[in-house]
Amino acid sequence: MNDLATGSDGRFAPSPTGPLHVGNLRTALLAWLFARSAGARFLVRVEDLDRSRVRPGMEAAQLADLRSLGLDWDDPPVRQSERMALYEDAIARLDGEGLLYPCYCTRAEIRAAASAPHGISAADRYPGTCRGLTVRERAEREAAGRPPALRARTEESSIAFEDRLLGRQEGEVDDFVVRRNDGAPAYQLAVVVDDAAQGIGEVVRGADLVDSTPRQLLLYRLLGLPAPGYVHVPLVLGPDGQRLAKRHGAVTLSDRLAQGEDPEEVLGWMACTLGMTEPGERVTSHDLLSRFDPERLPREPTVWSPEPAEPVN
Repeated sequence: MNDLATGSDGRFAPSPTGPLHVGNLRTALLAWLFARSAGARFLVRVEDLDRSRVRPGMEAAQLADLRSLGLDWDDPPVRQSERMALYEDAIARLDGEGLLYPCYCTRAEIRAAASAPHGISAADRYPGTCRGLTVRERAEREAAGRPPALRARTEESSIAFEDRLLGRQEGEVDDFVVRRNDGAPAYQLAVVVDDAAQGIGEVVRGADLVDSTPRQLLLYRLLGLPAPGYVHVPLVLGPDGQRLAKRHGAVTLSDRLAQGEDPEEVLGWMACTLGMTEPGERVTSHDLLSRFDPERLPREPTVWSPEPAEPVN
């Protein structure tokens, strides 16, 4: 189980690949409420490592949406693309301690070799194919033109942790990627390095990321860094039960404004789904601070509907 960091500083870390929908914005609101209600700092980090998917103007649009909802932050947003030296240093430290090894497998090969376990999907779980390669076998793969990724050499099958909202969680840990075969640091490594460097004491994020936490806790340990606490909050789903997306209709803030709503109405809908307002009530983010009680937050996802939400009991 992880040791909680002493502070409660929080963050929201969107990827500028498209507009934020109301589910993303609700998670940002919760992260802000957890931090501000504790008198802690709140930070914004732009996770733009995957440059091929970054869309021009999205960072500015996302920050504008957060401001429209009354969310503020304490320091200028940082961008992962400007922090590469930090990630390379962490990778070098792990590699220098013999904790990494090169992997030449394609995603298709991994999918074909893995069976679907609980927690990590078959497409993501690594069966250890390259873990025991000899120097000659590595040289043969290099000669074939396969650039390697770097994987963590893990010795644990699972790691447990305490989630503030969900309680005790335990998840599988495999030999996961810390640097991709194109040379870019992987998400698992970058998020650990960034949260530690920024002094994040409590990570509030969507429940879809709970399975990533054991891998990240292992990295904190391997790097000798203090681990934060975790709060995985429920998602907003589309009417079909899938993650909310543009195909589900007018789900972004700009969509809702075009429908004649204002930011306080959108905020009121979010708050109502969290049991903090009555249906149709208009509120500001600061109104919600005095009402915020983590113990009363729902544990189940919300199904998106543009109609006023029913209050949570």
